[in-house]
Amino acid sequence: MTVQKFVKYNLLNRDGTELNSEFEYKFELKINEKSSNYLIYKDILRHQIHNKQGTASTKVKSQVRGGGRKPWRQKGTGRARAGSNRSPLWKGGGVIFGPKPKITKIKLNQKERKLSLQTLLYNKRNNISVIENFETSIKRPKTRIFCNICQNCGLSINKKLLIIVSEKTKHLKLATQNLKNVELILASNLNTFSLLKAEQILLTPAAITIIKEIYCD
Repeated sequence: MTVQKFVKYNLLNRDGTELNSEFEYKFELKINEKSSNYLIYKDILRHQIHNKQGTASTKVKSQVRGGGRKPWRQKGTGRARAGSNRSPLWKGGGVIFGPKPKITKIKLNQKERKLSLQTLLYNKRNNISVIENFETSIKRPKTRIFCNICQNCGLSINKKLLIIVSEKTKHLKLATQNLKNVELILASNLNTFSLLKAEQILLTPAAITIIKEIYCD
């Protein structure tokens, strides 16, 4: 059964101060009470499997070089019968039932994917901060400036931090790329794997608008 949940977020300035109470961002999220955890698991499994290259390959007996001549005659030598030195039983021979290049996919309906994302957003509602104009607040590509904003807003760069923005500006990318615990992602590319890993989530009003249009319709 799908139920609706409402979550409100207060808007912060880059210095950590709250704006007026009228600036509240409200999420209307749909949660499936019975199978929400299974949908999250299924979506993460789909994400991980789709990231696999699937290029592992081995050669069978017919593909290994050599082996045209019979190593020794059939009878009279006292040794076991052998027809090719490229038999899978020989060193340097073919591989029995070895891996071959393949593409593995798990189907997940669009409605299921949206439910899993909304469920994670609701479960992590207490770890979400919304900062006004964060995309354009960093005027110089300095990691120090970004760290100061995080400190003012009560965010720690020693924990996994997911930043969801409407656009990746050049200065923002350069300011965050040296921090191993910080992941910068577009709102249009939001996925359950990044949400699940994050201990802290930083959103912007523009990103919230995109998330509502794509995942919360």
